[in-house]
This record gives sequence, structure tokens and C-alpha cells, in this order.
Amino acid sequence: MAFAPSPIPSRTQYVLEAVKHAILTGQLPPGRALVEAELAAKFGVSKTPVREALKTLAGTGLVVMSEYKGATVRTVDATMAREVYDVRLLLEPEALRRTIARRASLEDAGQALARADAAADQAERSLANREFHRALYLPCGNPLLARMLDEVRDQAALVSTVAWSADPSWRHEADEHREILRLARAGDAEGAAGALHHHIASFVRRAFPAEDPDGAQ
Repeated sequence: MAFAPSPIPSRTQYVLEAVKHAILTGQLPPGRALVEAELAAKFGVSKTPVREALKTLAGTGLVVMSEYKGATVRTVDATMAREVYDVRLLLEPEALRRTIARRASLEDAGQALARADAAADQAERSLANREFHRALYLPCGNPLLARMLDEVRDQAALVSTVAWSADPSWRHEADEHREILRLARAGDAEGAAGALHHHIASFVRRAFPAEDPDGAQ
């Protein structure tokens, strides 16, 4: 008999979401030490929910736990970016094909795109872009496939946060998002999947030119 996982206590969830947001918006940059006592004081909680939140974030790949250094925000390099984007290249275009084949609603993707266009800052834009991609693969009809993509979603957002800090290329990527959505709404599964593959591959190529997810050096 399977048992549902225990819900995360509210204080832990609060700390988890706050720290995650700070990481994914660049307020806590890669390599920054995450000191339990400092975070506990900042959020007005004991160190226990902070410790549990950091363990959960380590499980998602946003935080690195070390016996000697404690917890730090994960550092992004070309190897890490390639690993994350390789998974996306393998799974995300196929998920989009299935979403289109099922004639699933793309309304959420359109709304996310509009929020990204209207974003007041990079933080809002990054979060909206994450929702855009998720809205394309979530209705694919295979919950396991969607969960696998969810597992790399935060790490992909961390890569894009670091890349944008060096080269704010979001306007170019927004144009690519619009073209992907146009093709998807037209029912062109192969065209949309191809455009999505190009979008993912070209982003990591631009951001980390030493490593090419398609294998070129």
C-alpha cells in the first residue's frame, strides 16, 4: 500500500519558498553561503525549518550541502548547464509534441507570455518564463514526463538567471517564445517542437559557448 508523503510544515515551506525565490531572482547569487542562524533570524523562525528547507533545496539542485562548508547556493558552470539542458533537449520538445497532439489548451502559456512581456523587472520576467515553458509540457498527458521536467525546472531557471546577469538576452528569447506558441496554436507539432529544441540549444550555446548541447565544440 502506497502512502502519500507528509506535507511540509508551514514554517519550512515559507522559508523554502523565500530562499528559492531569492536564489532564482539573483538576490542570493551562486556560491553564497546560506547560514542557518542568519536565515532563521531573517525569517523569524528557529533553525529547524531553515535546515529542513535547505535540505529540500539541495534535493532540487539549487543548494549544495557540505560537511565542512555548510550550505551554499549552487555554482553554475558550463558542465552543470549542459547537464540540465541536455535533459530539457531530450524531454521538453517531445512533451510539447504530445501536448499539441492532445489538442490541450495553451491558454496558460499565452498568459505566461503576456506576463513576461509586461514584467517590471528581471525577477518577474524569469518567473513568467518558467511558467511559459511549464504550460507547454504540463498538459502532455504523461504525468511522469511532466514530473521529470519539473525536477530540472529550478536548475534551468538558475542557469538562465546567471546567464542573464552577463547577457540580458531576454528580448531575443521572448521572440522565440512567441514563435513557439504560434506554431503550437496552429497545431504544427513538429514545427513547434523543432523551434523549442532550437530555443533551448541556442540559449545554452550563447550563455556557455565552451559547451554545446548538440555536441559541437
